[in-house]
Amino acid sequence: MILRAARRLTRPLHYGFGGIAPEGGRHSPLIPYNMFDHKRTAREVKAARLMAKIYHRGQEKAWEGEVLLKELLEKHNGIQLDDDKVEPVKRLFATIFWGELAAWKVSSELALHLEPLEAKMAATSQAHDEARHFYVLHDYLDLLGYTPAQLPGTSARVIQTVVQADNLAKKLMGMQLMVEPIALTLFQMIRKSRIEPVLADLLEYYERDESRHVALGVQFLPTLLKEMSKRELADFYIWQIRLFLLELDAVLEMAEDFEALGFSARTAIRIGELKQLHAARMLRAQMDTDFPFEEILTRVVESRMALSFPTEDGSQPGRIDRWRSAVTALFTNTREVRDIQTALDGLNTEGAFPLEHRLPAA
Repeated sequence: MILRAARRLTRPLHYGFGGIAPEGGRHSPLIPYNMFDHKRTAREVKAARLMAKIYHRGQEKAWEGEVLLKELLEKHNGIQLDDDKVEPVKRLFATIFWGELAAWKVSSELALHLEPLEAKMAATSQAHDEARHFYVLHDYLDLLGYTPAQLPGTSARVIQTVVQADNLAKKLMGMQLMVEPIALTLFQMIRKSRIEPVLADLLEYYERDESRHVALGVQFLPTLLKEMSKRELADFYIWQIRLFLLELDAVLEMAEDFEALGFSARTAIRIGELKQLHAARMLRAQMDTDFPFEEILTRVVESRMALSFPTEDGSQPGRIDRWRSAVTALFTNTREVRDIQTALDGLNTEGAFPLEHRLPAA
């Protein structure tokens, strides 16, 4: 027993995190001396340069959270939020708050386990950003007299699904290309509405940081996905669709708060879907694949929305009509699907992830 305890104490000194190396073996060294031995394709060389830029750009654009928050409070004479909007802002940003902590955890794990130097640098930069986002949002909510409580069920499940994902590809996809775009959607809506000037100005800095984080997923995921078998890829895409459906349920759970702030939950979903699919197109541009993920996802989303969300005019059809609409959306390209595809066709798949996405005019 004494010898076993001694081994547990000394194992982290010799092996990877928790005694298990990033590659999954128990006897791989903590320091990956072979990390520069791998041959890279031309695409991977280009991606590596871009990921290194993410790190250096993050250093150049880093902002001091305490200083900025103080300056914005002075600029706007404190927080200016109508009484009827305080509680909805608290609840929505409690979700963002715990999401930032989850992003901090995931990016720290990626920084530990990703072996290519440039990917490790980019993940380290993100961990630094997420730490700042977390403590600044804590300070802002504290000024509202609010300590974020436990999240409602579905929102908590979204975060847990990403944090507890069983491989790095899912964590990278879930956080960088799915959760981050949803956060960017809320940031965009709050910034444009300016329901609270301090928060609106603050979120501009969050958006700039988060757009860099999307780039890490776009540039490094192809390297992880090309090593997967067909079965693993099928599991990966199914997991992604299930996560998106969970996100839909989470927005439905917060629909009243969206409405209280003057936002449409349906519009929030559309913009979030557009951001996620744009990130997916940027990813696909880096890969040799013709898997019709975009079409599958949009049809599944439209079908799910037909079942659970009111129509655009606010009416709620009966159960039979909803099921009929859901089946139609699943098997045909509805107007909503075509609108999303048209908006995507007008977006670039090269360069930085844009801060703002607009839906097509009705």
